[in-house]
Amino acid sequence: MPSSPKRTTTILAFDFGLRSIGVAVGQSLTQSASPLAALKAKDGQPNWDTTAQLLATWQPTLCVVGLPLNMDGSEQELTQLARKFANRLHGRYGVQVELQDERLTTVSAKEELFAERGYRGLTKDKIDSVSACLIAEDYLNLHSQ
Repeated sequence: MPSSPKRTTTILAFDFGLRSIGVAVGQSLTQSASPLAALKAKDGQPNWDTTAQLLATWQPTLCVVGLPLNMDGSEQELTQLARKFANRLHGRYGVQVELQDERLTTVSAKEELFAERGYRGLTKDKIDSVSACLIAEDYLNLHSQ
């Protein structure tokens, strides 16, 4: 009997920040993600209507929120705020939310953008959304087995 094809998973990934939240859409078939426009935030709170539109447009199987940890793996103040954002996503929209270690994603995002566009590419919203891509791809690669 042939094995059934694996279901393609679509995810929305978020790089949480207090003033800007990077967003990317990823899918399991290609193990890749594409940046979307970053969400403006006030004290870590995005426009929830815009967030609802993203969820309606992409209909993700789950959302992945980057968990900002210190290099030694310990938590910081932003870690708890990212958890709270993840809980709000789940509570408001009923979508499954998972957390993904995001250490060094911002550094990698800056390197990628600089290599492609030089200093002009290093805008905050682009960095945040490319970071969200890396969070999505890390998650997809970790869960592809």
